[in-house]
Amino acid sequence: MAEKTPHQNVTFDIEGGTAHGYLALPASGSGPAVVVIQEWWGLTDHIKDVADRLASAGFVALAPDLYGGWITHDGEEAGEMMSKLPAEEGARQLAGATDFLLGHESVTSKTVGAIGFCMGGGFVLALAAQQGEKVSAAVPFYGVGQAVPEAYTGLTAAVQGHYAEQDAMYPVEKAREQEQQIRDESGAQVEFHYYDAGHAFHNDENLIGTYDAEKAALAWGRAVDFLTAKVA
Repeated sequence: MAEKTPHQNVTFDIEGGTAHGYLALPASGSGPAVVVIQEWWGLTDHIKDVADRLASAGFVALAPDLYGGWITHDGEEAGEMMSKLPAEEGARQLAGATDFLLGHESVTSKTVGAIGFCMGGGFVLALAAQQGEKVSAAVPFYGVGQAVPEAYTGLTAAVQGHYAEQDAMYPVEKAREQEQQIRDESGAQVEFHYYDAGHAFHNDENLIGTYDAEKAALAWGRAVDFLTAKVA
């Protein structure tokens, strides 16, 4: 039987207060750091599982609870919850999460990676643009929402995007424009992958009926390899 991944709920300092999150550690007890950023549903079991899977791959993974304990499986409520989270508040929590990881005794890297999905994909790009050299790898999955940056001039991280060709929330044409904008404005290494799938194809809870196990496995393998190569 595989050893259970150690995990715990943690509280960390942010500008003007504290925030909470879910921390997963590798079996070795130490490794490079990755911030895992939730979808609009909140810090669900699926996002905690993503953190656990990253820990199983050797990372110290922290998933901040951007909604402060609220979760939902209802699309209308999720949209309302997302709309009530200002981009600036999410960025403040993620900046704190980054500093928490970089100061954690179990973290061996001098930078963090960031991976996020849906709303969290937008925040991945925002975090990388705002935190500069603290973030060495940014992995947005079909990023949407209030945090998608208007400009990428502050971004130095390598970017690996995962986007869906049948995405009703973020048309593939916009994703291709974003890919080029990041490349033009940041000068960073940029690679986007496009999948014959719908929005949220990686979410195995299948809340909107678009989960694709084959595409999810392909994207996940690419993401883990990328984070392994870039976060040091």
